[in-house]
Amino acid sequence: MSLNGMGSRLALAIVCCVLLSSMGTAAATGRTGRITVYWGQTSSEGPLRKACESKLYSTVILSFLTNFGSGKYELNLAGHPWGEVGPDVKYCQSKKILVLLAIGGGIGKYSLASKADAKAVAKHLWNYYLGGNSRSRPFGTAVLDGVDFDIELGSRAHYDDLARYLKGYSNRKCEKKVFITAAPQCPFPDRMLGQALRTGLFDRVHVQFYNNPACSYRARNVPGFKAAWRKWTRSLPRSSVYLGLPAAPGAANSGYVDPRTLVTKVLPIVRQSRNYGGIMLWSRYYDVQTGYSKRVKSAV
Repeated sequence: MSLNGMGSRLALAIVCCVLLSSMGTAAATGRTGRITVYWGQTSSEGPLRKACESKLYSTVILSFLTNFGSGKYELNLAGHPWGEVGPDVKYCQSKKILVLLAIGGGIGKYSLASKADAKAVAKHLWNYYLGGNSRSRPFGTAVLDGVDFDIELGSRAHYDDLARYLKGYSNRKCEKKVFITAAPQCPFPDRMLGQALRTGLFDRVHVQFYNNPACSYRARNVPGFKAAWRKWTRSLPRSSVYLGLPAAPGAANSGYVDPRTLVTKVLPIVRQSRNYGGIMLWSRYYDVQTGYSKRVKSAV
């Protein structure tokens, strides 16, 4: 091949990958409503397709891969048949809704023993969920858009390595971008994900502003909330930062903000940040019960 030919093909590849990345980034920032929701914790929340048919969310996060590391893996979708999830994933994606897989959560057994272990977990995620090769894939031919780190248990080590390895799969042969997001607690820096977030590799960070009275929004804690939000947004200039909230009073021990207060008092604060991305709700089940997202979507 001539040098001119090689240059032309390289230029086309670069343009292709830039366009792919920009298209994915537009979807990741949730320009269709900028509401992310967790799904997969109870069959009572309804099927994934119905969540996407609601047109309320720009991203749905399947939760959780509760066990991983040291060669052991367990996916727990709380009664949802895996065979039905795959077609629903494709439906959601046809509506320009990102579908991610959450790893970790508040139950299960997970940790990364070493850098090599992180590499093995990344390979597993790639082959089973993100577009690689495996004879047995939980969701069949459906390919998820990325991985959400919701790390609350075990060791904090090597999640920075996992992020790097997962990002290494992005845009291979200009095929796709692997999004990586995180759901840290609002005290800054997060004790489990602080080191990983410092890599700057996360496309989006859904900060959990609940179950932590020191930084959750309350009438008596507005300064504390503002300070925490500023720390997160200013420390992650390359990430879209989402305000994580419970969708019902019973969805968390503390930190619930009613829709009216969110719209009139909280959103005017967080929207001042240049990298504000939207809100994250825990979870689809509670959102169905309260209609939270319907009541705030136009303001988000």
